[in-house]
Amino acid sequence: MPTLTVQNLPAVVPVPAGSTLLAALQAAGHDWMHACGAKGRCTTCRITLVSGAEALTPHTASELRYQAAGRLQPNERLTCQTRLPEGHATGRVPEATKLPHMRYAEE
Repeated sequence: MPTLTVQNLPAVVPVPAGSTLLAALQAAGHDWMHACGAKGRCTTCRITLVSGAEALTPHTASELRYQAAGRLQPNERLTCQTRLPEGHATGRVPEATKLPHMRYAEE
């Protein structure tokens, strides 16, 4: 099964077939910011990729729109839109979207 490592949680999350990264994170019991109900209408659920970008599904129209507007960096993806069909990806929770009640590993 594909896996997502989030370095600053730290966590290794299994990503079931067809599942978005956000759904996999939530199913594994991780609280992850998302304000629009996983509709791709904001950027609060983004993840900063460290490695494995090539294993992820192609960018969605929402992600491309936010990239063009400068609200999503080339190394960021929306967890509510992105799937990991196979392999492994590694990322980090961006500083701007860390939840105040969560403990994150030091940089």
